[in-house]
Amino acid sequence: MPQPCRRRVSSHLTVDIQTPARIVLQVAVADPEPLTVDESLITTIDGRPVTALEVRAPHGGRWHVLKAPAGRLIVDYSATLTGRGGVPDEGVADDVRYLHPSRYAESDRLFAFSRSQFAGIPVGPDLLAAVSSWVGTRLIYLSGSSRPTDGAVDTLLAGQGVCRDFAHLVVALLRALDVPARMVAVYAPGLDPMDFHAVAEARIDGQWQVVDATLLAPRSALVRIATGLDASDTAFLSSYGGDIQMLEQWVSATVEGPLPEDDITELVQLG
Repeated sequence: MPQPCRRRVSSHLTVDIQTPARIVLQVAVADPEPLTVDESLITTIDGRPVTALEVRAPHGGRWHVLKAPAGRLIVDYSATLTGRGGVPDEGVADDVRYLHPSRYAESDRLFAFSRSQFAGIPVGPDLLAAVSSWVGTRLIYLSGSSRPTDGAVDTLLAGQGVCRDFAHLVVALLRALDVPARMVAVYAPGLDPMDFHAVAEARIDGQWQVVDATLLAPRSALVRIATGLDASDTAFLSSYGGDIQMLEQWVSATVEGPLPEDDITELVQLG
């Protein structure tokens, strides 16, 4: 599968902070080493620069934290990446953590269903392809069809959702099959309409492989932002102690040259 050598990503947020709040951003690409990266993060409130403190997040992620007074917050992030990075891996710790049920990926409630639906398929590439295909054909992708509080069981019952819902259901089904699985927020060249995107990763034979049941963007072009149990770990913006309103959001992600083709039967690592 062709590997994109250069990717460009950017995002813009405009937020009305109605009362002072602590803002946590996850818009910067995950720890870029060994990638070559040229990036910029600019945050202003009412036109005045404000400093965001960079804090290390799990699996190479980066939180940018700022104490924001009331006003109009504007966030502009851009990065150009050359090459491919590694896949964050903590070995046995990952095996244990990412088998647990979580807030939005209730694998314990899907144990019997998952074992029945995918009986006889050994853990490996065929299982990942089977789960991805099943979720992709079982769900309808429909913008605005789910609530921020919906988990994998809600999505299964509703039969529709957006990328985070597809990813939650994939993660929950795989964990119910004793396959460590986690959620990843990404920039996704080729995504239409363009936005932040969410996919799953599954640990097979000691390697993390990407599973995207939406088939909306080629997996080899994805750029990691944040990694965790589910959407509660990977939100692009969180606020604490104040009232905010999102006014504007846009995202861009491109590759140099043609987009790579994707084959869900192939194993792909997110770099």
